[in-house]
Amino acid sequence: MRRLTPALLGASYLCISLTVGLSLWRNGGGWGAGVSAFVASIGLCMALHGIIARLIENAAIRAEIDQVREAHKILIDQVERLDAKVTEVAAVAAQDHDKSEEIADEVHMLEGLVERLQQRLEERPAAAAASPAGGSSSLAARLGHNSAHRSTGLLMDTVREALTENRVDLYLQPIVGLPQRKTVFYESFSRLRDETGRVLMPAEYLSVAEPGGLVTAIDNLLLFRCVQIVRRLAAKDRRVGIFCNISMASLGDEVFFPQFIDLLKENRDLADALIFEIGQAAFDSRGAIQARNMAKLAELGFRFSLDKVVDLDLDLQDLARSDVKFIKVGAQMLLDELTEVDGRLVLRSLPDLAAEDYAALNRRYGVEIIAEKVEGERQVVDILELDIRYGQGHLFGEPRAIRDAVLAEATPPAPALRPQLSHPLARRVIGGRY
Repeated sequence: MRRLTPALLGASYLCISLTVGLSLWRNGGGWGAGVSAFVASIGLCMALHGIIARLIENAAIRAEIDQVREAHKILIDQVERLDAKVTEVAAVAAQDHDKSEEIADEVHMLEGLVERLQQRLEERPAAAAASPAGGSSSLAARLGHNSAHRSTGLLMDTVREALTENRVDLYLQPIVGLPQRKTVFYESFSRLRDETGRVLMPAEYLSVAEPGGLVTAIDNLLLFRCVQIVRRLAAKDRRVGIFCNISMASLGDEVFFPQFIDLLKENRDLADALIFEIGQAAFDSRGAIQARNMAKLAELGFRFSLDKVVDLDLDLQDLARSDVKFIKVGAQMLLDELTEVDGRLVLRSLPDLAAEDYAALNRRYGVEIIAEKVEGERQVVDILELDIRYGQGHLFGEPRAIRDAVLAEATPPAPALRPQLSHPLARRVIGGRY
C-alpha cells in the first residue's frame, strides 16, 4: 500500500495540472498559457505535497516521541520500585545483622552467667567435703548433720536443675491507677519450679543459695531473664511499665554489670517500659560502685523505684538525684502512721506536715507513691484521701504467670551461634530451652 500511494498521488497531481492547463487553453489562453498553467499546477501540487508530507512526518515523529516518553516513564517507575525494593532488602539485612549481633551478645552474656553459676555449684560440694567433721560429735548429731546436709544438697540440686532446665517463671501483678483502677504498671516476680511443677518461693531457695554464695549468680540470671521477657511484652504495649527487681549485688558485679549495661544500650526503647526496683535499706546503704552504675542506667533513660519502705522521712533531693521516680509503701503501714495533732491529721514520722500533703510533697520532687499490699476497700478510701494515685495488692489482682507462648517468643533463637558455646551447661541452657 505504501508503494502504491506515491503513484496514486503523482497521477492525481498530473490530472489536476492537465485539467488546469486544458481549461486555460480552451478558454482562449492559447497553447503557451495552457502549458504554463500545467507546469505551474504541477509545481504547486508538489509544494503542497511536500508540506503535507512534512506535517505527516512531524506528526509521526511526535507520536514516536510520546511513545518514547511513556516508555521512559514506565522505565523510571520500574527503576524506582526496584530501588525501593533494594533499599528495603538492605534495611532488612542490616536489621537482621544488628539482631544477630544482639543475640550473640546475649548468648555470650548468658554463657558467662551459667559458667559462673556452675563454678559456684561445683565449689560448694568441694568445700563441704573438705571441711572436717567434728570427731567429738555424737552419733545422733552427726546423723542430724548428715540429714540436713542431704536435704540442703537436694534443694541445691533442685535449684540448679530449675535454672538449667528453664523452669523459671515470670509472674506479673498489676499496679492500678486510682480511683479508676486501670492497670498502668506491672510488677514482675521470678519463681523457680522443681521437676514436679511445684513452685519454689524465694524464701525457700534463698535458704540454700545464700550460704552457697549463689545469690548474685541467681539474681543476675533472673534479671537477665526478666529483661528478655520485658522486651517482648514492651513491643506489644509500650504504654505499660514493668517493675523489675535489681539487687545491689547485681549493680556491684564487675563482670555482669558491664555486659548488662551493653545489653540495655542496644534496647534503649525499653527505658519507658522497664523500672528497676530496689529495697529502701539497700538503697540507703549503696556504695560508690552501685551509685555509679545506677547513674549509668539513669543516663540511658531508665528509672528506679524503692520498695520495702519503712521510713517515710525520705531524703527527697537524694531520690531526685538518683532518678527514683516511685516509692512503694505498705497500705496498712501508711495508715498506721496516721495520727492527729492539734486537730489535724499528720504522719507520726513527719508531724509538721499534713498527711494529705505528703504525696504532693513527693510529687514536687518527681516521686509518685504506690500503696502496696492493698487488701480491702476501706484501705482504698483512706488512700484516696491521702491523694495517692497508685495502688497494688490482691484487691486489684494477684500475681499471675506469663503464658509459655510468651516466654517462648521472648527467648532468642540462636542455632547458628551454638558452635561458639564452649561450656556444656551453657549449651544445655541455650540449646532451645532457655
